[in-house]
Parts: sequence; C-alpha cells; structure tokens
Amino acid sequence: MTPQPAQPARAPRTEEEWQDLATRSREGLLRRLSRECDLLDEDSPWYAAFASVPRHYFVPYYYVRAPTGGFERLWGEDPDRERRARWLTGAYADVPLATRLRDGELLSSSSQPSLMARMLTGLDVRPGDRVLEVGAGTGWNAGLLCHRLGEDLVTTVDLDTDITESARAHLARAGFRPEVGTGDGMRGWPARAPYDRVLITAAVNTVPRALLRQCAPGALVVAPLATGLLALRVRDAEHAEGRFLATPAYFVPMRGAERTPEPAPYLGGLPSWAARDEDFHFLLALTSGSLDPHEALALWRREHMPARERFGVTLRGAYLWAWLDDPDGPYAWALP
Repeated sequence: MTPQPAQPARAPRTEEEWQDLATRSREGLLRRLSRECDLLDEDSPWYAAFASVPRHYFVPYYYVRAPTGGFERLWGEDPDRERRARWLTGAYADVPLATRLRDGELLSSSSQPSLMARMLTGLDVRPGDRVLEVGAGTGWNAGLLCHRLGEDLVTTVDLDTDITESARAHLARAGFRPEVGTGDGMRGWPARAPYDRVLITAAVNTVPRALLRQCAPGALVVAPLATGLLALRVRDAEHAEGRFLATPAYFVPMRGAERTPEPAPYLGGLPSWAARDEDFHFLLALTSGSLDPHEALALWRREHMPARERFGVTLRGAYLWAWLDDPDGPYAWALP
C-alpha cells in the first residue's frame, strides 16, 4: 500500500492552519495524480473536479491498520491534534480508505484516487450525459461527477441506508444535491432512466442486465470485472460489447440480488509466480470455471502474455462471453 503523506512538523492550532494543511495535502495529491496517472493534466476537466471537491469532506472518519493488529479509527473531530493531522493528510493519500467495517469485514470504502481518475476518464462523459453510479460509497465520486456534469444529471445508489444517508450528507456539505437512492444497485434506478453512462464501483462477476435495460442506445458502462475495468458499449438491452482498460482494479464485492458467488481463482498447482503476475491473475479470474489453470497458462504463453486490453466481453441475446482479441475468434469463455 502507498505510504501516507509525511506529517507536518507541528500539528495545526488555528483554523487557518488547518485549512492550509488541507490545501497543501490536496495539492500534493493533485501533483501525484498528474505525474502518475498521466490523465490529469491541468487542462483536464477532471483535474478541476479533483482540485475543487475536497476528499476530507467525504471521509469524516476512516480506519487504518494498527501496528498491534486490528484497525485504528482516525477522525476529523479528534481532540488530539496530532491524530487529527494524521486523519487530514491521510485523506489525501493515493490509497483506498476503509470507511465501514462490520465484524471485521470491509463493507464500504473511498476508492484509491488514481483508480477513480482512470475510471472517470474511461467513462468518457460528455456534457448533458445522465450518469448512474452503482455503489455510492462516501459520495466523493458522485461529487466529482456533479462538478463535471451538474447535480441534476447524477444519480448514485447503494444497498445500505447508512451509506446513502452519510453520502447524501457529505455531498450536501460539498454543495451538491444529486439523486441519492437506497436500493439494490444491480437492479439500477429506473426512476431516473435512461442513462448515458453507468459507473459501477464494486466488483461484479457478470454484466447486470437490469442496468442495460435502463441505458440509452450507445451508453457506456464501466464496471470492475475479474480484477480489470470493463468499458462496455450498449446497443440495447440484449446487445453490448467492449474491451477492458489497461488498469488493474480491486474492489469490494457487489452486494445485490443479481450477484452470483465469485470463487477465488483455482491455481491447480501452478508455480508461485503465476499467482503474483497481474496480467495472468486477471486471465485466471476471467476464465475461472471455464479453463483449467494449466490450460490458461499455456494460452497465456502461446499468445505472448496478453495484457488486459486485449480482452473483451460480448452480450448477444441470451449469450454472454469473454474473449481474447476477437469476440468471434477461437478464444472465448462463457460468463455467468
């Protein structure tokens, strides 16, 4: 995990000093995104969104691993100024932040900012696009979309009432009031359909067809699938196709009615390096249940270690499959 920013030599004492620390922390994140993402130059509208929508408004508290085990809660109202300074600078680290735990299980998080930047760029929004976000999280992603498109065009949905209520409050603090719905995001949000863009911020192992029925023709769906990001172009509810972006993506699994259990990729005695290679791990996840791991490894070597962007997904009527290079080519695997 990326280390958090260095702490200030002295914790702020005045409100002006706290605001200065927040500004410097946010500017540090922007420099990092500009340098490492190569997606957020200063002329990018997403750069303006990240510069204008403060992340710390959306994470009034979060959890970090404690040195002695378990989790430590950092929060913005901590009377200990040193700990509060850790919270504020940590809010602008380029790492995911755990925001909700239940019995040790992660339920919700604020995604890694660099990954969010790549997803938003891959979403390819245009002025006037109506966007549905599945997985409200803290609300920060919806806030970035509101800054870019206007709040009237943004809908965000989550299954958990506690999550949507807090996301709504965070968005209001930042000056945004989009539609925030509580419900099964895998079923979409029909009241605001049709959508031109759909962004799913939790891991899925299939294409949620209920969402496609709420898409306008030509809509784009970006979803985390098999440790990758699928950009799926929708023709209609029964036809869609797209390729994976180059970016690895690991998200909290989606909860909802259309989700099917997602088993861990079976390694079947493969050499230890195979499980650690990002591109091969993606192929294992994509072909789980369809290819024996040794067959997957042979294919990967034969095709010169293909990266994520050579793979895609096609929906035609009742059939849904993943493929390498060509949807009608020799390498294809059924999806749930």
